[in-house]
Amino acid sequence: MTTRAFPAPSIDSRILHVRGRRVILDADLARIYGVPTKALNQAVKRNGDRFPADFAFRLSKAEKLDIASRHNPDGGLKFSPALPLAFSEHGALMAANVLKSPRAALMSVEVVRAFIRLREIIGSHKDLARRLGELEAKYDRQFKVVFDAIRGLMAPPEPKARRRIGFVRDD
Repeated sequence: MTTRAFPAPSIDSRILHVRGRRVILDADLARIYGVPTKALNQAVKRNGDRFPADFAFRLSKAEKLDIASRHNPDGGLKFSPALPLAFSEHGALMAANVLKSPRAALMSVEVVRAFIRLREIIGSHKDLARRLGELEAKYDRQFKVVFDAIRGLMAPPEPKARRRIGFVRDD
């Protein structure tokens, strides 16, 4: 019974970066664990002492709208009246423990593996940046253009400026 009930790339894509932490939202975690979001949140509420702030926290309205616009533009998060809970890796594992369902236990392993994969990717990116710095210091400044181009490719894309909708006068 080691078959995956949820594809790993799908779990990876649900991990977000909020408040300097990698987290997964309650609705996504509930879907992975095969329970309604309401049941997950009730279990967390009943066992509040097991979920300190570094395990789970409630998003602010601004964070919710930001995530909804960037990661879930056509989904229900934007129109949901509730502010979702965000679970860290340890919080997701604790949620599986308080749910006590076989699927939650099975999928908690996959969730932890997804967090580990993400940590490895970030670690390799930092290692690449360090190596590039060493090469840049070692070689002549004649390769500065090449190094600058590589650093530009490594940088995350900047958000595009939104164009205003409607009539705009040229004053």
